[in-house]
Amino acid sequence: MADQQRLRLPIGIQTFSEIREGGYYYVDKTPIIERLVHQNKYYFLSRPRRFGKSLLLDTLRCLFEGRQKLFEGLYIHDRWDWQQTHPVIRLSFGSGVMRNREELDTRIRHQLRKERGRFTQATSPETDIPGEFSDLLELTHRETGQPVVLLIDEYDKPILDNILEPERARELREGLKNLYSVIKDADPHLHLVLITGVSKFSKVSLFSGLNNLNDITLDAPYSTICGYTDDDIDTVFAPELPGMDRDAIRAWYNGYRWGGAEVTSVYNPFDVLLLLQKREFGPYWFESATPTFLIDLLRRRGIFTPQLDRLQARAQLLGRFDVDDITTEGLLFQTGYITIKEMHEPMLGYRLYTLGFPNLEVESSLNDLLLPVLGIGHSEAQTHQLRLMDTLQRHDLAGLEAHLKALYAGLPHDWYRNNPIAQYEGHYASVFYSHFAALGLQVTVEDSSHHGKVDMAVDFSGHIYLFEFKVVEQLPEGRALQQIKARGYADKHRASGKPIHLIGVEFSSEQRQIVAFEVETI
Repeated sequence: MADQQRLRLPIGIQTFSEIREGGYYYVDKTPIIERLVHQNKYYFLSRPRRFGKSLLLDTLRCLFEGRQKLFEGLYIHDRWDWQQTHPVIRLSFGSGVMRNREELDTRIRHQLRKERGRFTQATSPETDIPGEFSDLLELTHRETGQPVVLLIDEYDKPILDNILEPERARELREGLKNLYSVIKDADPHLHLVLITGVSKFSKVSLFSGLNNLNDITLDAPYSTICGYTDDDIDTVFAPELPGMDRDAIRAWYNGYRWGGAEVTSVYNPFDVLLLLQKREFGPYWFESATPTFLIDLLRRRGIFTPQLDRLQARAQLLGRFDVDDITTEGLLFQTGYITIKEMHEPMLGYRLYTLGFPNLEVESSLNDLLLPVLGIGHSEAQTHQLRLMDTLQRHDLAGLEAHLKALYAGLPHDWYRNNPIAQYEGHYASVFYSHFAALGLQVTVEDSSHHGKVDMAVDFSGHIYLFEFKVVEQLPEGRALQQIKARGYADKHRASGKPIHLIGVEFSSEQRQIVAFEVETI
């Protein structure tokens, strides 16, 4: 496939017709779309930002409007009745920021009246927003003779834009609920409903009475409805791959998974397209708009950063999100900073998910953003990271000890007293882990073997470093290195043939410093 014609990269394009008519690459999602439109009527889909939700909705719009030529060569072309069309009403809250109920209501009325003008010139008495929405659906059905396909994009953005102001967020939530409450009673006038957004607010808080809304966020058949798979990269984008490190692309950008281990993982399209255009690796998705409220919430909750790559949560917890009930796991998962690694069902109906970073882009970027939360400012962090990289490239273990002691010595004294994370014994390990992870190194937390788990493993430049951490009151006790050796943590790595460095690190809670850094190389 590498000799196929090179096409344009659809960076930021959310319009299906522009992609199909403009000579752009297109990953065919119509096999999944065909399943979706034929199985149910009311759907909800949550995906992080920049995952192609808007393009999915526009593809559905073109399909139901019968724009057959756009689908030539795609899976669904010969499987669709092009004589049967439906009016499509699309509402979106993706643009702009609404700060109060009045601004939200103005935006809603503008969209409703614009959509109404597309299907009917009939006038009706002045009414409230639910009345206008109900009239729009009923009149459109009556004028066209076909029930409506209703597509709602970024349904939750007005709330998320104001999530740090709970009172304002609740006000906007009630305004959206006022709109969405119409959907249930409009059933006779609807053919298909698909609502998409980043978060999954509870049905009670936003979709009152709409109990038949089918949430397909974690359904295996729809796990790849947004995003690119490995196969997509290797076939559709084959002409762009020569000269690129395929394994590095996979490590940096693949790994998002909605469902158990059996589902196919996907790449964020924004990352892939910018990588192929710029020909260099970068945190493209992460830098496009990481919400400040996420970092603020992690800071206030005193998050133990090594735990971010091994969280566990029940399915119900991942799907629970509201203004006054934001779980750390749910927030990180729904916004795309952690993903599902494994799914266990210890008893019928009780699904337990193991969560972690999807890839190196997110792990390194989020840890870099969290360093100031841990007491390392961004300006100092860059200097420390350059020194860490230099030390590891030279495999200078004495230099590594000196570097890490300097890192801890530089933490502000006041920070220990004022920051709530200092209450956690794991603060020392958080600084250690996030400093390494922010560099984009291959870091494994609690690296398992049949003997137990070492606190942290780093595989870099042909060497393996195994770290065990202990907190002592003041004087070194030598227990950290002793534990690595006694439990044989290195055994699983011996077959690699790489030098293995066993490193026991002991922190003094009184001196706030590393007091033991014992090394043994095997």
